[in-house]
Amino acid sequence: MKKGAVPSSRRAEIQHLHQRYASGQTILPACALLRFLHKEQMELTANEETTESLIDRYEIEETARDSRSMTFEGFLRFMESKDCCMFDQAHMSVYQSMDHPLSNYFISTSHNTYLTGDQIVGKSHLDAYVCALRKGCRCLEIDCWDGPDVEPMVYHGYTLTTKILFKDVITTVEQHAFEVSAYPVILSLENHCSQEQQEVMAKYLISILGEKLLRTPLDHPTAGDLPSPNDLKYKILIKNKKLRAHIESEGASGTEESVDEGEDEEDEDEEEEDHQTKTKFWSTRKAGSTTKKKKVAVAEALSDLVVYTRSVKFHSFSHSKDNQNYCENTSMAEKKARKLAKASGADFVQHTQTFLSRIYPAGSRTSSSNYNPQEFWNVGSQLVALNFQSLGLSMDLNDGRFQDNGGCGYILKPSVLMSSQRSFDPSCSQHRLKPIQLLLKVISGSNLPISRSGKALDSFVRVEIHGIASDSRRKNTHSVKNNSLSPRWDTDMNFSMSVPELCLIRFCVREQTGLLSSEFVGQYTLPFTSLKKGYRWVPLRSRDGCSLDPASLFVFVWYS
Repeated sequence: MKKGAVPSSRRAEIQHLHQRYASGQTILPACALLRFLHKEQMELTANEETTESLIDRYEIEETARDSRSMTFEGFLRFMESKDCCMFDQAHMSVYQSMDHPLSNYFISTSHNTYLTGDQIVGKSHLDAYVCALRKGCRCLEIDCWDGPDVEPMVYHGYTLTTKILFKDVITTVEQHAFEVSAYPVILSLENHCSQEQQEVMAKYLISILGEKLLRTPLDHPTAGDLPSPNDLKYKILIKNKKLRAHIESEGASGTEESVDEGEDEEDEDEEEEDHQTKTKFWSTRKAGSTTKKKKVAVAEALSDLVVYTRSVKFHSFSHSKDNQNYCENTSMAEKKARKLAKASGADFVQHTQTFLSRIYPAGSRTSSSNYNPQEFWNVGSQLVALNFQSLGLSMDLNDGRFQDNGGCGYILKPSVLMSSQRSFDPSCSQHRLKPIQLLLKVISGSNLPISRSGKALDSFVRVEIHGIASDSRRKNTHSVKNNSLSPRWDTDMNFSMSVPELCLIRFCVREQTGLLSSEFVGQYTLPFTSLKKGYRWVPLRSRDGCSLDPASLFVFVWYS
């Protein structure tokens, strides 16, 4: 139940609905409540048992309870409850099949997880790992460097970011890995250590993680090649380069190969991109230090811990098709990924049907800003890495995407991204003969925060659709002046979506601060597939993702 007083305008809207279905009576009989559920809320599976349960839960007046009816106050409690929230409450638990291969899921992924601030002088902290895991993150990044006394350290190399011990990071992960989700955690190692310190890393991974560490392939994975999230429950996987010298059954060619084949972001794209940024900042570095450091082969002890997430260099989609093994994954910087998504969208989608693909922010984002993750979900990339410490639109979308399926950090990709029969290119606009038409009526707001100046807000609501390019749109209501308690907009918005199963809907309340300027007040983001029809309330969240309860919006939703 939402807390706080219900503004008179919201009461009036709900009273109007109660009166309409009570046909002039003061109480709403169970049969009329059922009619309301069917006709307005589109709760088509609701039956007599449903209405009995609602009356028992929300009606406190004894006479009404005895006659199996609802007073207006009982109906108001129901309309303000989670049963009438916009987000489908069935999606608060894991409801999707978790038996597909890992490549069939979007996986909540963090970039440079250890940082609490920017990429140059920010602090590295163990709490950053705890926060990410508690948000349902399932792929964490650990940048490993040689430390004193043969103790590997974690920090952003060639910068002034503070350092933490590798063993403390692994202890923290072990303690919190499965607090909010039973599904596997992937540790993405950006490994810059000498062989000696890599052996120390391997020792810590084995001794600290114990049985949680996946060290050998599963005997019979249910999903075929790559195992499923269910197969890997309560397991931690290591993503790193792997020696190819003795791989026979797994390798595409089955022959002995060179040890330094697995160049992912730490050796290639990111280091080159980061290098330019860091060199500009780190002007005191001695001359000649800009030359690329000699690669160190992965230590056998660490290589042995890499099973299903072996990092290899991305060459091209055709090269991957011919040479890449199902348990090999690639990483690429956002610019390269964006270029490929625009030029070869269908090939990108086909690639991610088989292989795990990780995208990470450009090295030039020294302030830890983020790209829009939607553009890479559109091509099926599973590991779309974001700076979790950076608040704003990108993390709102990530939080919205991953609150689905019980917040477990794994979202089954829509069938359009998994079909081997039909190719899909997100940059083509026509995907569905009859697009879905969405009608949103933004009716009113309730208990909005006051402005920073202490005055009531001049507020408007912006509704954004984030999906493939042709589906992405945004529309605004008009501004209502000087009213934080109960602004009323009564604005209809129509949206057309050709691939609704990829769409996220974001409601953003903003304060009009000038003719063309506005400031963030609160927002809520959810997948279109979790959207309930009918009269619904929208809970609002602050910039850092915390509830602003009792602040909310009241809307009507319809789509066909």
